[in-house]
Amino acid sequence: MKDVIVIGSGFAGLAAACYLAKEGKKVLVLEKNESVGGRASFFKAEGFAFDMGPSWYWMPDVFDKFFADFGKKTSDYYQLERLDPGYKVFYAKNDAFNVPASVEDLAALFEALEPGAAKQFEKFLKDAKYKYQRGINDLVNKPSLSLLEFANPLLLRDVFALDLFSSVEDLVSKYFKHPKIKKILEFPSYFLGATPNKIPALYSLMNYADLELGTWYPQGGMHEIIKAMHALALELGVEFRLNAEVKKIEIQDGEVKNILCENASFSSKALVAAADYHYVEQHLIEEKYRQYDEAYWDKQVLAPSSLIYYLGINKKLEGLEHHNLFFDKDFEAFGKDIYDHPKWPDEPLFYACVPSKTDASVAPENCENLFLLMPVAPNLDGGEELHEKYLQMMLDRISDFTSNKITKEDILFKRAFAHQDFKDRYHAYKGNAYGLANTLMQTAVFKPKMMNKNIKNLVYAGQLTVPGPGVPPSLISGKLAAELALKHFKTYFHD
Repeated sequence: MKDVIVIGSGFAGLAAACYLAKEGKKVLVLEKNESVGGRASFFKAEGFAFDMGPSWYWMPDVFDKFFADFGKKTSDYYQLERLDPGYKVFYAKNDAFNVPASVEDLAALFEALEPGAAKQFEKFLKDAKYKYQRGINDLVNKPSLSLLEFANPLLLRDVFALDLFSSVEDLVSKYFKHPKIKKILEFPSYFLGATPNKIPALYSLMNYADLELGTWYPQGGMHEIIKAMHALALELGVEFRLNAEVKKIEIQDGEVKNILCENASFSSKALVAAADYHYVEQHLIEEKYRQYDEAYWDKQVLAPSSLIYYLGINKKLEGLEHHNLFFDKDFEAFGKDIYDHPKWPDEPLFYACVPSKTDASVAPENCENLFLLMPVAPNLDGGEELHEKYLQMMLDRISDFTSNKITKEDILFKRAFAHQDFKDRYHAYKGNAYGLANTLMQTAVFKPKMMNKNIKNLVYAGQLTVPGPGVPPSLISGKLAAELALKHFKTYFHD
């Protein structure tokens, strides 16, 4: 008998386990796959080391706060390097823009594009900083079970200052006219799962995270964070079972009693479900105990899925930085292919990550580790032939813009990952990659609730609930889930 079982060992699951163990609870984490990490899994092949999911390290203060809660520092586990440039944006052939780490340098580049933009950028960042401080410190760190959580004078005063009722696109357009500047400031919206005209302007806080706090890289890759959290959890006494896919959650009289895996059964006083929320509800729990039905889930606006390629290249690639955004096609048309009329895009935008530019350990000598990601609508049918078509399309554009001709002979290793893989490996609803879009009606109290009103000792965590998609929000989600369990399940822990 454990005090708490946690299903899933992604960022949310590991965070929840650590906070619960810190309070003296006996915690067991059940992980479906062969290693911890959830969507931040990691694999090696042909001398290359690949992060399978997240590749951007933003909001370093959130990671610092997490480890500080346990008397630790990030530097106790991994070494960070700030990237300069933070990333590179390709607008067209012979037209690329490096986003420097220095805010002053970036302001000067904006000024060269649009007279007066430097002063406007200063005002824009000041506003974004305010939203970041209020959003991360006050809004995001609430479980959003009720509107009453937000009923205090300061927050009510800030409703309009935080721009909840206008969009990122509207806000950026108020400050800038040049399309290149607007693309740079609007692109973080896509991490939040919707086009800039659908994301509340509150989330310009992401621009502060991006441009002021900076883009970082943990040497060894993003999985170093998972390794650090796993090590911390073990130090705190958390137990782990890998290859332990949960098949059923047995509930009696509104209480979780047993968690059944393929060849084992586990009992606990409380359960944190940090796996895919939809899958847990619709496949593991008896219908009468579900909080939402299938019709509810089908109405939710999902963030995109992704077509990902992990490539090992047998030569160095010139003209690319660690992070590269190919914004050379029509933003609006691409957004429609994802959100308005979901289909495989005619002219996709895509992202290329070359971590070997920063970290020699992730590729053999004189080779490059190339991670390609193309956002696509969730729940599309595809196959190897279609995936290969888009791979060639991405490689051709890299070749056109950087003079790096990548042939089949140059590819030492290749692995694709798309909709069905997200479903098979993570039980991702409709094969989504990032969870629910952070539209206004899917923010805070409008997200699926962390507490299940029909089950007394179950709490949810992860990207389909509060606060939303992304690595830092998932860390926060795990902490919130642990706090809710400690507060609401006291009677169970005292048995």
